[in-house]
Amino acid sequence: MPPTNSPFDTCFHIHMVSDSTGETLMEVMRASVAQFEGTSPLEHLYALVRSSKQLDRVLDEVAAYPGVVMYTIVNADLRRELETRCVELGVPAIAILDPMLATLSAYLGRPVASRAGAQRSLDADYYRRIDALNYAMAHDDGQGDDFEGADIVLLGVSRTSKTPTSVYLAHRGFRAANIPLVKDVPLPPDIFHLRNPLVVGLTASPERIVQIRRNRLLSLNEDRDTNYIDDFAVREEILFAKRLYAKHKWPTIDVTRRSIEETAAKIINLLMEKRNLTA
Repeated sequence: MPPTNSPFDTCFHIHMVSDSTGETLMEVMRASVAQFEGTSPLEHLYALVRSSKQLDRVLDEVAAYPGVVMYTIVNADLRRELETRCVELGVPAIAILDPMLATLSAYLGRPVASRAGAQRSLDADYYRRIDALNYAMAHDDGQGDDFEGADIVLLGVSRTSKTPTSVYLAHRGFRAANIPLVKDVPLPPDIFHLRNPLVVGLTASPERIVQIRRNRLLSLNEDRDTNYIDDFAVREEILFAKRLYAKHKWPTIDVTRRSIEETAAKIINLLMEKRNLTA
């Protein structure tokens, strides 16, 4: 058992075993661990585990680094093998989808399909996400045109997380373009006449923007003082952006204390509200 009264972070091994990509496991694990302060999980991800031989290698790793085992495996024989070995090793094994699947099965009156990676089928939704990702890449940082073809257009000064938010939205299947706001550089005229997309303005505190920009310059071995990291200049940029958003009645999101996922969730909610109003 990991120590519980240490003044330092509690480190522990957590093994995620999946017969698919492991994305679901990773998201659930990180969301769960985030509820426990002072913990640092040492992550071990094993994806596409679909044979006894593959599982044996996983279990050797678990034996070498004992810790919590989380899994999403539909094959009954592999599940039994994994659960038996975990009992022998004295480590907990958690089938994270079982409660949800059992509840849905009872409610719907239908058996579980038991197909590995069923949620990753190459269906229309999959191709929609790929199309959205291609669109986001082609319309990153003000590139491209056809902004009317977007679901969402993000505006913001440098370092307001426009690109990672666009990519995350694309992963959710939304076509997102992003355009930087630079004083004295006009926006594409089409932006002011868009009908289909939701235009969203991103902003952040001046202190946060300066901090991120300084770190960016340091990573590029650039240490000159410029307006890019000047406190007064950054405040002017942000004020300019806020006035622009207010003038055109574009919804604004402050990303200072928001994760990319939280920002994207807020944007999706705004988009759904817009579509419901125009339906």
